[in-house]
Amino acid sequence: MNVCVVGTGYVGLVTGAVFADLGNTVICVDADKKKIEGLRRGKMPIYEPGLEEMVTRNAAEGRLHFTTDLRGGVKQSKVIFIAVGTPPKDSGETDLSQVRAVAQEIATAIDSYKIVVNKSTVPVGTGDLVRSIIEANRRVNVDFDVVSNPEFLREGSAIADSLQPDRIVIGAPDRTVAMALLELYAPLEVPMLVTDVQSAEMIKYASNAFLATKISFINMVANVCEKAGANIADVAKGMGYDKRIGREFLNAGLGFGGSCFPKDTISLVHVARKFKEDPGLLEAVLEVNADRVPRLLRRIEGAVRPMKGKTIAVLGLAFKPDTDDLRDAKSLEIIRALMAKGAKIRAYDPIAMELCKRILPKVTYCRSAYEATKGADAAVLVTEWREFRQLDLERLGQGMKRPVLIDGRNVYDPKKARDAGFEYLSIGRR
Repeated sequence: MNVCVVGTGYVGLVTGAVFADLGNTVICVDADKKKIEGLRRGKMPIYEPGLEEMVTRNAAEGRLHFTTDLRGGVKQSKVIFIAVGTPPKDSGETDLSQVRAVAQEIATAIDSYKIVVNKSTVPVGTGDLVRSIIEANRRVNVDFDVVSNPEFLREGSAIADSLQPDRIVIGAPDRTVAMALLELYAPLEVPMLVTDVQSAEMIKYASNAFLATKISFINMVANVCEKAGANIADVAKGMGYDKRIGREFLNAGLGFGGSCFPKDTISLVHVARKFKEDPGLLEAVLEVNADRVPRLLRRIEGAVRPMKGKTIAVLGLAFKPDTDDLRDAKSLEIIRALMAKGAKIRAYDPIAMELCKRILPKVTYCRSAYEATKGADAAVLVTEWREFRQLDLERLGQGMKRPVLIDGRNVYDPKKARDAGFEYLSIGRR
């Protein structure tokens, strides 16, 4: 099948590469000429394990193409995926300006029947918006349909999530339209749910907001554990054995960040208000999450005071392992707060340092965790990269001015950390 994917960001590029790998002819379109030129040379705009190899292979075999020509991409394709950014506005409401702009361009280009698919995460009702824009701006009176096909990709495992998803959700106006998308995904042989467009749009927001709720819930419980002397790791394990609850997303820590959970939860709050429903539960989820870093900072200050003139090592910058994404990363919030109190920051991350240098140029960036912690008054683990789990804690502590380790992700066993000589602080554990 001929497919056009508009947007070569995280979702668009992964989607295009995977569809090409399944044997389709895919045209990826982006207005950013520099990004398209880089992709043609095999330069990835994002880090994602396995993506570069997949893009390179399918481009070489002639199934994957990159262009700035949206009109050409639309004309050559039967299915057009909209996979552009939907960032939050200052109010938290979803900014649909990029979706609107693409819909207008599609309208001027279509000259035969097309299926336009919203792949971007959008609030309920966006399918109707896209349809109305195309109807109002099309130059040729041809039929088209608008479908919702939300993505459920996790950064760091997006290729696996695309090839082995838990489910495919297709929101379509009727079964005939849905069949075209079912055909596209058929090689994956996974469960597929066909719904109306509005339900598909809600499934994405509801899924992310629910996972965010699990994270805030376990972090609230961790707060109580710290004061009660309980161990949040054992509490979460005991909860997770219950099949109705499950173990995933019950890891106490610094809370959720990245490009999805924060903005999608906030957007669902706005959707609820739009329909005059009380979003109090979700507001509490966001409130708990917003307090995670301030709470950790209070503990850092309690262990290292006065902060002015102290050197703090920050281990991990990306919002989660196996990505270079710094959107809503807790590291940025922690570093800015510590620097505002006069601390000097030495940081290390396996992947995200080059991007972080553009945001925080006054930080000293190091080549390893050992280099970052050398001479430091304290170390704060922010991102649970696998290599941090393998660190020699005795060596790490011996290189520090004062062996204080604040573990924001509960990576280390408290006894082993203390046996290695650390003054050790973690989340919801003694």
